[in-house]
Amino acid sequence: MNIRTLRVNGFGPAFIAMRDPLDSWERSDSTWEINQEGNTVTETFILGEEDRKLSLKLQKAGPEHCKHLRQIQVWAEIKGPRNWLIEMDTYRYGVEKVSCSTMHTLMRRPLTEDDFEHDCINHEYMQFMLDSINTSMEAWRFEKDPEYKKQIWRSVIEALPQSYLQKRHYMFSYAALRNIVRQREGHKLYEWAKFNEWARTLPYPELIFE
Repeated sequence: MNIRTLRVNGFGPAFIAMRDPLDSWERSDSTWEINQEGNTVTETFILGEEDRKLSLKLQKAGPEHCKHLRQIQVWAEIKGPRNWLIEMDTYRYGVEKVSCSTMHTLMRRPLTEDDFEHDCINHEYMQFMLDSINTSMEAWRFEKDPEYKKQIWRSVIEALPQSYLQKRHYMFSYAALRNIVRQREGHKLYEWAKFNEWARTLPYPELIFE
């Protein structure tokens, strides 16, 4: 399983909005750090201590009070096994996804061990499975009868194990990540531990884990 952060946005507007209920914008102490390398200018959000304290206070008060976390967005590329992706589909609020299509791309090339999460799998079984699936895929490529070709394709799709890896691009809010890591802490699928480790690499992880 592999997770790659693509972009994190929304800190500035979110922490302005956080102070809307009490009109306390003048107490915000977050800033922006401007960096320039050649012709490239980048801005980095620096969370102020007073804003951090207020955010943590609102988080402890409950999800209905820390609505500003819904406005911080993370885009990530995740390549994970189907059994984990099925569990991730549980989360809909504050989560959007676009998936690579197994249906459209599976038959383009023979499968290898790298197409599967196989940290704990028996390699003899893995090779047997690969030989069986790849033999069917080769038969599909040479089959001329459209109906029988469709049957072979269906048999390959049904034979794929849950360890088959699929790439998806996700967008999470910090509020959604906060909910996910709380519910999946200590889960027996070790992919959730990897997910939580990744979430701790995001800017200001205390907004997710505190």
